[in-house]
Amino acid sequence: MTTTDSALDQLYRDFASAGLLPLWTQRADLMPLTPRPAAHAHVWRWAELFPIAERAGQLVPVGRGGERRAIALANPGLPGEPYATPTLWAAIQYLGPREIAPAHRHSQGAFRFVVDGEGVWTVVDGDPDAMRRGDLLLTPSWAFHEHHNPTDRPMAWLDGLDIPLVAGLDAGFFEFGADTVTDTSTPAVSRGERLWAHPGLRPLAGIDQAPPTSPLPAYRWAHTDAALAAQLELAAEGHPGAIAPGHAGIRFTNPATGRDALTSLRTEMHRLVAGTGTPVTRTVGSSVWQVFAGEGTVLLGDRRIDITTGDLVAVPSWQPLSFQAHTDLDLFTFGDAPVYEALKLNRTST
Repeated sequence: MTTTDSALDQLYRDFASAGLLPLWTQRADLMPLTPRPAAHAHVWRWAELFPIAERAGQLVPVGRGGERRAIALANPGLPGEPYATPTLWAAIQYLGPREIAPAHRHSQGAFRFVVDGEGVWTVVDGDPDAMRRGDLLLTPSWAFHEHHNPTDRPMAWLDGLDIPLVAGLDAGFFEFGADTVTDTSTPAVSRGERLWAHPGLRPLAGIDQAPPTSPLPAYRWAHTDAALAAQLELAAEGHPGAIAPGHAGIRFTNPATGRDALTSLRTEMHRLVAGTGTPVTRTVGSSVWQVFAGEGTVLLGDRRIDITTGDLVAVPSWQPLSFQAHTDLDLFTFGDAPVYEALKLNRTST
């Protein structure tokens, strides 16, 4: 060993003892040529998830401590973590007959999406919102929320949150609310909808204020369905409106600002006509997709996987993705795009 070799060995030992690492040995990991997500592209089958949720409903109570009977999708590339992707949390929540999930709030933003069923009301900051098939319901960051099921039937739905993103930023806060439900009423229309669910019409009260998250608590399936159908009808008539022939899509937005309904999560619904598909794309940032209705195939890298109603798909950053519709196919999706756009890290390749 030369004097130079000995001195270099000592330098690396000194790096280690001082808590240092040189860039020249780390560059490929710190600055890869393209994103290298640890998460895997993965599909969870609704036909497997729902029976497990039903069993949990029979065996696991809802109440203080665990708070919710929510079963997280755990990505196989993130062992030991209850995360669908490094930034997104997705879970199946199950509420049995006459059950109440008590109030709490947290700094994480959340939503509920109902793939089937009805009968539960989610109460957000004291405003009860009915949960029905195809509805998207928001729980903005730091809003108190609880759920109550006044019926004799159980109900399950998809929860989506930015839990891993907030955890990575060390920004998580949690607070318990009242032990009893604050409002057990079951209105057909919430107060927030009565004020904000009028297309193109904004209340003048507080007109100078721009709430960062949507003041509209629920986006109803009837409106979503009508918007998607209209796009396809106009496209068939030769007018613009659809994303591509046979492909319609809408984004759930804040009616006060036109931005995303939630500050850290993008939520959309897509409809593909039978026999059509989407081009293969790669996007920086991750997403989760749920089949709302229909059957098709998802291309994840070099894998083609059949999907049907209720199935959930995790798509890591820069994963090649496309969908093919065997029947008319409705797809709900949420992702972390607003965060990447705010940081100017967004990028898409086709």
